[in-house]
Amino acid sequence: MVMLELQQLHTYYGDSHILQGIDLQVKESQCVAVLGRNGAGKSTTLRSIVGLTPCRRGRIVLNGQDVGALPTHAIIKRGIAYVPENRGIFASVTVLEHLHMAYAAARGRNKRRPVDYAFELFPRLAERRSSAGGQLSGGEQQMLAVARALVTGPDLLILDEPSEGLAPVIVERLEAVLHQVKREQIPILLVEQNYALATRLADYTYVLSQGRVQFAGTVEELKANEQVRRMYLAV
Repeated sequence: MVMLELQQLHTYYGDSHILQGIDLQVKESQCVAVLGRNGAGKSTTLRSIVGLTPCRRGRIVLNGQDVGALPTHAIIKRGIAYVPENRGIFASVTVLEHLHMAYAAARGRNKRRPVDYAFELFPRLAERRSSAGGQLSGGEQQMLAVARALVTGPDLLILDEPSEGLAPVIVERLEAVLHQVKREQIPILLVEQNYALATRLADYTYVLSQGRVQFAGTVEELKANEQVRRMYLAV
């Protein structure tokens, strides 16, 4: 069953035509990676899905309903958890308060998870539970951003460049958590510059360039397509 489908999505920044007819699907229990060089339209695709950069044309279908015209809060309430590239951590709010706010915001969702679940995933956050967001390292902030998303019990987890700028040990922990999310059969839509990480996690891939899908296929098909990898990913 298809959880999320983008149909001929067109998105603009002012007069600049950024997304030029994106077609994309995320199926139940599937991890989908969106790859491409800087400026390809990857982050804009995610922002369009959650309504932060609304599309001008095309459809965004979530669980069979077109949500393209809805405001961001209404889209999120339909079961999406979005971890943006800038993480969205509040400098003066503690780790524990971030998690409690996420749990409270998911009131009524039978899939939401207790705060202790976040500490099981990321033990470092338990040690830092009383620290303000502004006191955390970049890696700790990313762990908190992902944990906050998972506490809500999402039907779909969307992550924008989760490994960017992180130390290898943090990336390893993040990867382990995302593999656990996959085992729990939560669909993931992932934008990631780290090709090795993305292809270890993903079941299916899309390669973007200049706002268009240049390749769609399984990880095995992408690895076998040297032309696509060299031309669009430089790997």
